[in-house]
Amino acid sequence: MASSAQSGGSSGGPAVPTVQRGIVKMVLSGCAIIVRGQPRGGPPPERQINLSNVRAGNLARRAAATQPDAKDTPDEPWAFPAREFLRKKLIGKEVCFTIENKTPQGREYGVIYLGKDTNGENIAESLVTEGLATRREGMRANNPEQNRLSECEEQAKAAKKGMWSEGNGSHTLRDLKYTIENPRHFVDSHHQKPVNAIIEHVRDGSVVRALLLPDYYLVTVMLSGIKCPTFRREADGSETPEPFAAEAKFFTESRLLQRDVQIILESCHNQNILGTILHPNGNITELLLKEGFARCVDWSIAVYTRGAEKLRAAERFAKERRLRIWRDYVAPTANLDQKDKQFVAKVMQVLNADAIVVKLNSGDYKTIHLSSIRPPRLEGENTQVNVTVDYIRPASPATETVPAFSERTCATVTIGGINIAEALVSKGLATVIRYRQDDDQRSSHYDELLAAEARAIKNGKGLHSKKEVPIHRVADISGDTQKAKQFLPFLQRAGRSEAVVEYVFSGSRLKLYLPKETCLITFLLAGIECPRGARNLPGLVQEGEPFSEEATLFTKELVLQREVEVEVEGMDKAGNFIGWLHIDGANLSVLLVEHALSKVHFTAERSSYYKSLLSAEEAAKQKKEKVWAHYEEQPVEEVTPVLEEKERSASYKPVFVTEITDDLHFYVQDVETGTQLEKLMENMRNDIASHPPVEGSYAPRRGEFCIAKFVDGEWYRARVEKVESPAKVHVFYIDYGNREILPSSRLGTLPPAFSTRVLPAQATEYAFAFIQVPQDEDARTDAVDSVVRDIQNTQCLLNVEHLSAGCPHVTLQFADSKGDVGLGLVKEGLVMVEVRKEKQFQKVITEYLNAQESAKSARLNLWRYGDFRADDADEFGYSR
Repeated sequence: MASSAQSGGSSGGPAVPTVQRGIVKMVLSGCAIIVRGQPRGGPPPERQINLSNVRAGNLARRAAATQPDAKDTPDEPWAFPAREFLRKKLIGKEVCFTIENKTPQGREYGVIYLGKDTNGENIAESLVTEGLATRREGMRANNPEQNRLSECEEQAKAAKKGMWSEGNGSHTLRDLKYTIENPRHFVDSHHQKPVNAIIEHVRDGSVVRALLLPDYYLVTVMLSGIKCPTFRREADGSETPEPFAAEAKFFTESRLLQRDVQIILESCHNQNILGTILHPNGNITELLLKEGFARCVDWSIAVYTRGAEKLRAAERFAKERRLRIWRDYVAPTANLDQKDKQFVAKVMQVLNADAIVVKLNSGDYKTIHLSSIRPPRLEGENTQVNVTVDYIRPASPATETVPAFSERTCATVTIGGINIAEALVSKGLATVIRYRQDDDQRSSHYDELLAAEARAIKNGKGLHSKKEVPIHRVADISGDTQKAKQFLPFLQRAGRSEAVVEYVFSGSRLKLYLPKETCLITFLLAGIECPRGARNLPGLVQEGEPFSEEATLFTKELVLQREVEVEVEGMDKAGNFIGWLHIDGANLSVLLVEHALSKVHFTAERSSYYKSLLSAEEAAKQKKEKVWAHYEEQPVEEVTPVLEEKERSASYKPVFVTEITDDLHFYVQDVETGTQLEKLMENMRNDIASHPPVEGSYAPRRGEFCIAKFVDGEWYRARVEKVESPAKVHVFYIDYGNREILPSSRLGTLPPAFSTRVLPAQATEYAFAFIQVPQDEDARTDAVDSVVRDIQNTQCLLNVEHLSAGCPHVTLQFADSKGDVGLGLVKEGLVMVEVRKEKQFQKVITEYLNAQESAKSARLNLWRYGDFRADDADEFGYSR
């Protein structure tokens, strides 16, 4: 296991001990370690080495479970500090050692040196010098090594180190806790914050024993979300490893055993804790998966707090490469061509909860069933069920009190082994018919139905609940002019409203369901003139205009049964609402014009979308397709534009800086509208105080405006950016520019009286002009920290210099000194200058470049090692 080196002496001289080497795997105590060799095709051999001639205190030991009368043995004074001294010095390091004595029982005693040869640090001498071990009693001091130990001990006594210090060493004793009374409460009390720990034992690749600090809880930790091959215990007490179990254990041992780590306690399973172990070199859970030493397990992946998708991706990486436990893996779709395995298609119709119809690029339609889900209802053609006919109920004529019934086939229907009738009854959504005793026309599972109904009654489920039955009313105001007039002002004030497209009459005429208002409306697209479809008039059928069917099909494919956003601007005399419809951020009116299926109507001139519509129409005209097939472009008199030299505009306005981002962008509020915001916030909070939102009643959706409770306990206007789960909703505070992840219980519906139509979002994003932010993370952090100290939550003066794709680029001045903030960053060597060619900026660019040269000369921050922007600049994350 370990290489050896011998140095021969003169003939007949004393034998020179063989020097052997190894890697320290574990420190058993202050005077015993386990070393291992280099792995070759599997886990390496190991051996225990005890230090000669010294003694350290014994560590605590738990009583054996097989001996009921035995008691736990506590630490001896200074035993744990001695162990820790060696652990921090030796774990994972290469040592060399010589064996001086071997007992009949096989215990080996010797001298251990840190490093490759005996010139390294003598571990026994270091322990004795620190007062963490003593010379063994009765040792003859008649050789240099023993004399040196005696000198070390005298030094420790003189310096009153370790066990030679004052007191009895009681402060070095650990209060070890081997069990936890309430593991669930213990886990919850740490709020998923990292806990410092030492890994004391590795049972297998995914189960370890950890010492939690500083309270000395000794707990078993199972890695959340994964399972490694294990060692199966046989009847005779021996252990049989599953394939790759030993390799997985060594993989974890060599990286974590007796290392300082942090553990995120995520859940518990009996006395075992589920958690994630974090080491400075990485996350062992993901590493085990990526190397093919583990597989994901569904029962615990739900509690993994760092993103289950990361674990699935790591497992997929190992599967694709057939690593270790996946050596025989065959993908479920391995027999499919790539074009059949992955393709892009458009959803045309939702058949039921697990089936959709899609349109392929070829124009063909295909039914797709969603993987791994069971639909909650039976509608749809492609759902397979098992039917057992119980009886046929004959047709019955109508009477004065009972309507006529046709013949009915009554059966027990099961899906996936579940009796649908029993499931409905158990949820309180149906009741069981009571029959006469002699009536055999009943379900073959009648007793199970009665038992299910009894459970539903006992638990107060569904219609057996004592609560008032909720009534769901949907108001259909399509074509109802009076109701439409009442709804119009509300819909106009609401700004963008969520809707579901229920039906498409034509390219620009739709029926919508508004969930918040629980109403159905007819909606006409504003700003366009779409080809009319065929209509039935009294006495004749009016044919449709050219391309009317294409426009209808286009709108159907794009929005039918889809969630959309609508802006209502007005209504016509028939009670139909007119406005703009947005699907995935795109304006449907603009899309129809863009695809030459509609023309721009003159009423669009007063709209903010007019320019987009004109641009789309101009592009469609050039293609001369569909409604523009016969378009002839009118000749336009050529006008030669006169280019004027643009001058730099310096019109600074007062702003209040509210947020600085990690990429050195910043958000500001306009000082002039500050009082409006204060007034709105005061009124909004008063309104919320008198009508507080019901916790849990709000279901956040991406892109929706809402109210959010910040850490200060106050409510602010916000926009939902992403919904990971009800417990993790990403929001952006639209008036301040900061972001936060909140549970949906701290969100609520934004009252219409305080919407962005009443007062637009007050936080505007800007970036510094004329500077280049360093790509190196540490350097960028220094620049951001400087800006945060100087301008966050302060009033400054802002001037827009030029526009960019992301946000406007500006210069910012301190309100009191009028000093340029960006120029100050350049002077401190925290950022570089972005050289622009525009003539109007040359004066300010020259000033910035001069400041940069001064920072270089002074070797400030970025320039402390000179000008790094040479041939190898990309290595350091910088570019000119």
